Amino acid sequence: MKVFLNIIPIFYLLLFSLSSFASSLANDAKDRDINETCYSYLGQIESSYELSGLKITFAHPKDPSLLPSLHISSQKYNNGSSSFSATLMPDDEYCYLSTVLVTAINNQSCSEIAQIKSESDANLKVSVYADGNYTILTPSDGSFQAILTSSGDNSCTMTETRMMWPGK
Repeated sequence: MKVFLNIIPIFYLLLFSLSSFASSLANDAKDRDINETCYSYLGQIESSYELSGLKITFAHPKDPSLLPSLHISSQKYNNGSSSFSATLMPDDEYCYLSTVLVTAINNQSCSEIAQIKSESDANLKVSVYADGNYTILTPSDGSFQAILTSSGDNSCTMTETRMMWPGK
């Protein structure tokens, strides 16, 4: 009986994920009948972040154009790795998006990364907490927030989050 109960969650996970390994998240979303506005936005985001590597899409098996979907990309670098996640929420001709990009960097400290980021954007607000273990970067337009978390003397994890409501 226990084996049967353990199989049920796995079955539902597989049923609702229907993951695939497409050449692009947007193409996979289109092939899965995700809302047209949503996969168009996903293509723009994918291009701007220059995503490559392993890509996986989770979509509802019966109503993918009406219900939220999750799109993930994972990439390995010579000095770390990144994981990108986008949740698309269709609403008629609109689509709302939330994104999370987590990047682990093995050869730079968080203070070095914060300095590089603030040099490239003079309006970036830099807030440091807990003796430099956490740094929050916020642009003047509030379009995203990045949290730098120290993970050693010469390594840092950067988590960038965004929420978008195009057209509304």
